[in-house]
Amino acid sequence: MSKKILYVQTSGPDTPERLYSPFVLATTARAMNIEATIYFLAKGILSVKKGEPQKIKMGSFPDLKEVMDQATNAGVEILICAQSAQLWGGRATPEEFEQPSRIVGAATLNDLALEADAVLTF
Repeated sequence: MSKKILYVQTSGPDTPERLYSPFVLATTARAMNIEATIYFLAKGILSVKKGEPQKIKMGSFPDLKEVMDQATNAGVEILICAQSAQLWGGRATPEEFEQPSRIVGAATLNDLALEADAVLTF
């Protein structure tokens, strides 16, 4: 049985200092053979809209897109709340977001939280 960590990202581009942690921690989890999922909702979805991660850069870190690509290449799953996308005026289609990501419903978050060994929120 593999351990699972769920990272919930509610912060958006207006707080870039909160955006790197889930990707770095999830990538580290994968290196430790732990399943890692990042679920984006509320303002968090704005940080993974197509073209947005390339605009976010802090300190000596690479831009958020590069950190995101490292995470997904390591096997981190990126999920986007459909209801949050609609709340911010989107259609909740995959074309609106950086890939690989998957649009899911609100019930998915509940299921993931119940199945996870740990849940961290940013």
